[in-house]
Amino acid sequence: MPRAGEIVHATDVWEEPGGGGAVVAAQLAKLNRRCEFFTALGDDVLGRQCVVVLAELGIDVHVRHEGATRRAFTHLDANGERSITVLGDKLLPRGPLPLHGYDGVFFVSGDAAALESARSARFLAATSRELPTLRAAGVRLDLLVGSASDPGERYEGGLDVRLVVRTAGPEGGEADGRRYSAVPLPGPVVDSYGAGDSFAAALCFALARGDSLDDALALAARAGAAVMTGRGPYPAQISR
Repeated sequence: MPRAGEIVHATDVWEEPGGGGAVVAAQLAKLNRRCEFFTALGDDVLGRQCVVVLAELGIDVHVRHEGATRRAFTHLDANGERSITVLGDKLLPRGPLPLHGYDGVFFVSGDAAALESARSARFLAATSRELPTLRAAGVRLDLLVGSASDPGERYEGGLDVRLVVRTAGPEGGEADGRRYSAVPLPGPVVDSYGAGDSFAAALCFALARGDSLDDALALAARAGAAVMTGRGPYPAQISR
């Protein structure tokens, strides 16, 4: 990142739909061969372009258009680490949503009514980035995933949740206090954006289909490691 008064030059620039919801949906679609994504985007050209690109990734997109699409600059350094600058207000899907009968739902963002609709699924996972909404809805969670090092994802208890997983990047992480290991990267590090969300999506998928916790963590660790080797979150995500 530039220091005060400094000018830096990017070596490459590209743009694509981002955000935790899109990354989770793309990884679930690749593992499950289908994923329905309930989201909100701006009522603008950028928002409609995002729908087209997400559909090309194999995602069935259900979108509510309003306002302006939120944008973010993701800055990558030589080590593939990302720093993010966000522009604009966060747009949220609102409930109730038609989620009854789903085998698995991953809640990334939305209002309390959307989360209450998600609880009708057989297996419900959520990110700890949305703790205020999780507390407001008060629904039981089967899985809560968050980073152990990110202050915005720190969870200290208070929810009705069956399994809590805290990730620690190359150090692995812990599942309900039990340590698990990371896996070797399948190639050189290119971009860390989306690794945590791809890990969480794969973990949700595996547990929802009935895998053991050890097997689910192994799949999730492989999914997170794979993303580190691609430019952006989507090209290197693992598939079924």
